[in-house]
Amino acid sequence: MARKNGRNKDKLEALLWSIALPGFGQLLNHKYLKGLLLITLEFIVNIYGNFNAIIILSFNGEIQEAINQTNYGWLMFYPCLYFFAMWDAYKDAEGKSKPYAFVPFVFSAYFVTVGLIFSKSFTIFGQLIGPMWLPMLGGLPVGLIVGGIIRWLLLKRLELGGTKT
Repeated sequence: MARKNGRNKDKLEALLWSIALPGFGQLLNHKYLKGLLLITLEFIVNIYGNFNAIIILSFNGEIQEAINQTNYGWLMFYPCLYFFAMWDAYKDAEGKSKPYAFVPFVFSAYFVTVGLIFSKSFTIFGQLIGPMWLPMLGGLPVGLIVGGIIRWLLLKRLELGGTKT
């Protein structure tokens, strides 16, 4: 773990703070303007998308009401903002970056957004999953798996390209 001015700034720490709230990882990395911009954007999208109400309703099993309160036009910005903030914090933190490490972040943002789009009508055993659970429990794992496979393929291609002389 790298230390700078008595503060830990490793990649995992920046990533975890960014998961807690987009922009916190940037603040930890001393990217204050970028961090404050991401925090502001997170608040704007969260408020206009009604995301906190959706979270509360979803945890209480009131899925249809969560769907009714969702402002899809605003909330569809959230996955890209969220995953970009995580990637950016990870990228800017100290420590070696792995090649193509961004790919799982990108595909997670994509599949979480797709999950949000289908959350109004997607059911499992006749039960609506809703705008919080479907993207998190369906889109995120699929995005991580697809992104991980694509990253692995890109690394294999890089490896094969590097052995040719």
